[in-house]
Amino acid sequence: MEKGWKKVYFTGEEVTASMACDLLAESGIKSVIMNHKDSTYLSVGDIEIYVEDKDEHEALMILAKLKKG
Repeated sequence: MEKGWKKVYFTGEEVTASMACDLLAESGIKSVIMNHKDSTYLSVGDIEIYVEDKDEHEALMILAKLKKG
């Protein structure tokens, strides 16, 4: 990922990654999804979510709620 971005979340599920990005967007935080899933073996690899450095702390607080359910 480019300089100035921090990884704040990762998951193996596309639905969960999408929900995380939606939560961030609702709070006005821009996020980027990096899908590292293997195209042949879909159970291999993760989907990572990155936010700008300035939003890292707030994003981590928001996404902690997602992890708790």
